[in-house]
Amino acid sequence: MPGDILVERRGGVQVIRLNRPDKKNAITRPMYAAMTEALESGDADPSVRVHLFLGVPGAFSAGNDLADFLAATDGGDFGDEVWNFVLTLAAVEKPMVSGVDGIAVGIGATLNLHCDLTVATPRTRFHTPFVDLGLVPEAASSLLLPRIIGPQPAFAMLGLGEPLSAEDALAAGLIHAVVAEDALEGEAMVLAERLAAKPPEALRLTRALMRGRRDEVQARMREEAERFRERLRSAEAASAFREFFSRKKVR
Repeated sequence: MPGDILVERRGGVQVIRLNRPDKKNAITRPMYAAMTEALESGDADPSVRVHLFLGVPGAFSAGNDLADFLAATDGGDFGDEVWNFVLTLAAVEKPMVSGVDGIAVGIGATLNLHCDLTVATPRTRFHTPFVDLGLVPEAASSLLLPRIIGPQPAFAMLGLGEPLSAEDALAAGLIHAVVAEDALEGEAMVLAERLAAKPPEALRLTRALMRGRRDEVQARMREEAERFRERLRSAEAASAFREFFSRKKVR
């Protein structure tokens, strides 16, 4: 775990970097807890004006560590860290920016629905294969994604499990810009620094007005979490995970 989440301050920008490249930034329970702590402490610190999420080259995040899912399907404790994290995403009052390169699966895709500005590289694919694993969407993606890109494109992502390319995400209004791989972090930082230089209270109020009711988003997150927990204990999910891991072994 040490080093899997790196948090640093660059002026008024707090950088939260997923840093588990050997596992393509699959997120473990301690990683969720570390990101929650960073968001809460940064939001409480007047010197922090903006949160910036980054990954590693080729992998923003492969989503939740599937070993945790598998343990839950076998009757283990999935833990509350993931749910605390997604609820915190909806509670954050300061702007959030993300720079996404390559793999963006599951929470690695839905996290960006809560970011105010996202830049991505041409090789990025936003992929939400929840149903393929016998699960349901999370992070209020069942509410937010249809609002952003429309109901049928959203169902293609959440129901069919079709990935969305960076170019299509840009055209749909899901992200702010597509940039070259070697320019990604610089462009994301420029956006974050521009936001950090704005009058903070005016920016906070503008963001709150645009986002609307936080309680509605958090209510959907809780509903999804309840269904998600049920699905993790289902025979359907257990079968889907066994099939997934058997395919990985064959490779």
